[in-house]
Amino acid sequence: MPAPRPKTEAPATTPPPSSTPRRVGIVSLGCAKNLVDAEIMLGSLLKHGIEVTNDPAEADALIVNTCSFIDAAQEESVDAILESAAERDARNPAQAVIVSGCMPQRFREELPKLLPEVDAFMGIDQVAQVGDIVGQAIASRAGKMGSPTPAKGRARAVKGQVAAMETAAGAADDASASLRGTERHNRTRTVVTPPKGPLVEVAVRPSYIPQHDTPRFRLTPRHFAYVKIAEGCNHPCSFCTIPRMRGSHRSRAQSDVVSEVRRLVSEGVREINLISQDSTYYGLDLREGHSRAIASPERFKAATQALPADATTLCTLLRELDAIPGDFWVRLLYTHPAHWTDELIATIASCRKVARYVDMPLQHIEDTMLQRMRRETTGGYIRELVGRIRAGIPGIALRTTFIVGFPGETEQKFKVLTDFIREARFERLGVFAYSQEEGTVAGRMEAQVPLKSRQRRRERAMAAQHEVAVEVAQSFVGRELKVLVEGQASAEALRKARVLSWEHGLIRGTDSGLGELKGTYWVARGEADAPDIDGRVYIRGKVAPGEFARVRVVGHTDYDLVAEPS
Repeated sequence: MPAPRPKTEAPATTPPPSSTPRRVGIVSLGCAKNLVDAEIMLGSLLKHGIEVTNDPAEADALIVNTCSFIDAAQEESVDAILESAAERDARNPAQAVIVSGCMPQRFREELPKLLPEVDAFMGIDQVAQVGDIVGQAIASRAGKMGSPTPAKGRARAVKGQVAAMETAAGAADDASASLRGTERHNRTRTVVTPPKGPLVEVAVRPSYIPQHDTPRFRLTPRHFAYVKIAEGCNHPCSFCTIPRMRGSHRSRAQSDVVSEVRRLVSEGVREINLISQDSTYYGLDLREGHSRAIASPERFKAATQALPADATTLCTLLRELDAIPGDFWVRLLYTHPAHWTDELIATIASCRKVARYVDMPLQHIEDTMLQRMRRETTGGYIRELVGRIRAGIPGIALRTTFIVGFPGETEQKFKVLTDFIREARFERLGVFAYSQEEGTVAGRMEAQVPLKSRQRRRERAMAAQHEVAVEVAQSFVGRELKVLVEGQASAEALRKARVLSWEHGLIRGTDSGLGELKGTYWVARGEADAPDIDGRVYIRGKVAPGEFARVRVVGHTDYDLVAEPS
């Protein structure tokens, strides 16, 4: 059990009825999992009687919910923090700036010294305590009024110092026997800074996971929502720091997930997006006497076969969600190739409400690269799995991501990957140029690929996928589809359409075909299109936003479809 968090005296955060309610704004960066954390923070704030505002200038406190997934995302987070502090100093000096999410989770001891303009730092476990933290941060800010302001133009220096902190953090981790099972990473405590310094509330090893009755203010449109089914990760991927930041995998109870989905469907949600770090591992940590060391396909298969008949798994969850009354989709995101089973394939095929869509990051196909990445799969296993999924789930759309320019990747190994891209014909595919994260095993590997070579390989891999994407889009012309309508898009919005995600890689570049669409269109998504990261269906005609519609595909661009109501 985690050690209890030390108690601190804090002012009440619910103002007396006669006072003006405090107002808080939030900037949330990064993935859908981070977005859910932001929604929980907003829900907690509202429960405390605190108002939420979209105007940072009028906020009593501004929260920057950070991402630390790769260097570029981390740099974006630093920019957002410093820009928010500069705006505060110029317009509202009494405003408290609070930093939450993955950066303070990773650098809980270093950030308070590096960013003195910040009034409070909070970790992943503290999202439901944000009301109290806001109150303390505002009080702390009042005590700093008149203190010297850090010099402007510090972004470049701060980013360099963060990179140095990653190197030190990685070295410290190497000194431990393992990232899992050590006292350093399994003990929970709160870092307390000096009285005049910022408040720092960060659990060393996160254990929090939301429940269905956790207050939450959704930031997504009314018609779709993200549902976090688990938190944390047990995989040892050599390029990733997520287990250090998010902790070990921990699943929510199935009944709790089902209760949340029932409520969302009753509120008019038409698409449920299931998210976690590894959705295919869902439920395995709930079994009696479980071991976390079952990441490989062989160990995972043996563990699932040994489960009792009434055990919770992703399959049991999908079947129960499929039985909920209503017209909605269930979309499965973040699956791991090592944890697919024949039962899961059969379950998806038999569940009418589960979208014919699979998000399964593969990262590479060449055996040596998979070994260096510690992906616990082989190229032969992946090819066989892709074949089984396509055969077992007719009409399935497969999305994946690959990393190019990983340490040790030669031109020949890269060619194996591009040949596979053309061979596998993924409906949706994103590509990362490898980001050298100094706090990871891969960041310290020899045979690092030069940055320009990584970037050129990303462009070449996307060029290979572009050929596939055009053919896939062409194959839809003349077909009827069920789509979920998002809203209207002008011709200007179509010309600017681009998809880029820190988690899902470069999805597309410029889509020349979009410039040919004149006038106003409705934007929709089919089963093959997850929110924000995949293709779109542009509809010319009368449809209802936030609802399903039947359309006939009459054309396509490089990546998207053009349709009319059928």
